Amino acid sequence: MSDFDEAGVVRRCREGDEQAFGELVDQFKHLVYGLIGRTVLDHSRVDDLAQEVFVRVYRGLPHFRGESRLSTWIYRITSNVCRQEGAQPRPALSLDEAAERGARRAEPAVAERAFSDLEMRERLEKALSRLPVTARFLIAGHYLHGVRYEDLAEALNMPLGTVKTQLYRAKRRLREVLEGELT
Repeated sequence: MSDFDEAGVVRRCREGDEQAFGELVDQFKHLVYGLIGRTVLDHSRVDDLAQEVFVRVYRGLPHFRGESRLSTWIYRITSNVCRQEGAQPRPALSLDEAAERGARRAEPAVAERAFSDLEMRERLEKALSRLPVTARFLIAGHYLHGVRYEDLAEALNMPLGTVKTQLYRAKRRLREVLEGELT
């Protein structure tokens, strides 16, 4: 995000520059889709919820004061949309769905590794689904998308220590769930 001029894009969006808003969406779509995809149950809702996030961003830009980073503000909006959705964990991806999504044939060793990766991802998804929404959102934000502690605290309006504590507890609970599956 170092090349991205947040203030310039926000200013241009406020002036009605549709191309600037497209740049904003391109810059943050992976973060938004990733967070929503790891938080909601129904895959068919991810696109709708992401669209809702960007509609709220568009409508809220005139009121964005720039006191926090744009990514933090968008993260907060995404969190609110997921909470309002009554976010549930998403179901594990079935092998049939993976094939339908364009999984291609591979060499036996590559296919075995891909199956192992898919199995690991399914285990992780199932374990994440057993955590509360806030814990899943924090884990997805910090560990899967690299959102800093400070930005999480600001976006969720929580003290920094609370974010760190909740992440620690969520990670510990996730470990317990995963270890419980092995026994």
